[in-house]
Amino acid sequence: MPLLTLRNIETYYGPIMAIRGVSLAVEADSIVTILGANGAGKTTVLKTICGAMDPQKGFVTFAGDDITGTDPDRAARKGIGHVPEGREVFPFLTVEENLGVGAYTRPRVDLSADLEMVYSYFPALAEQRRLPAGFLSGGQQQMLAIGRALMARPRLMLLDEPSLGLAPRLVAEIAGIVERLNREQGVAILLVEQNARMALDVASYGYVMEVGRIVMEDTCERLKAATDIQEFYLGMKDQGVRGRRRWKQRKTWR
Repeated sequence: MPLLTLRNIETYYGPIMAIRGVSLAVEADSIVTILGANGAGKTTVLKTICGAMDPQKGFVTFAGDDITGTDPDRAARKGIGHVPEGREVFPFLTVEENLGVGAYTRPRVDLSADLEMVYSYFPALAEQRRLPAGFLSGGQQQMLAIGRALMARPRLMLLDEPSLGLAPRLVAEIAGIVERLNREQGVAILLVEQNARMALDVASYGYVMEVGRIVMEDTCERLKAATDIQEFYLGMKDQGVRGRRRWKQRKTWR
């Protein structure tokens, strides 16, 4: 049984349907990605899973339990960590205080081992542990947001655009850490990304979303080989017999 399952989810912003009939699954200890352009509904999927938004139809199950429309704190207590788009660290709290906030769902215990675990993945945070988070660089704030989620010891981590606004070197570093967390900590990861190349390299299975619905899914190796993915997400343009690019190529899933 998958760790996470969505079945025919529909979620609205007022009268506007943001996601329509979305179904997906995440196996325990796996990395799954959702690809799509801005406005495709990727962030809404994550918000529906973690309880920030309630679906009007369909259901969400996690570790065998129905968590459809659950409160965000209950989702966190069950083992779902959410790293939102834009990081959303607490700028006036220190790095270490931000990390402590991530453990609020756990009983009052000594967090020193957890802090050292986070610092082992993000040495830059250890060096800045007494610094207010608002003074960190964008890449360091992203590391802090991931570390804060780790402090809850999640079974599943929802990562929303972790590469957004980062330099290529930092994108590669974040991707490597995501792989290590999955491999070494056994955390399943649902990764939402516009950086399709990075996401397909990191994940084992992927879904493609457009205008609120899943239009394609497969292993990441097969997705990377698919003409539509190469054309519209990886920037690999097909060449015609006269060496000219195709004009207004239609996606085969439409």
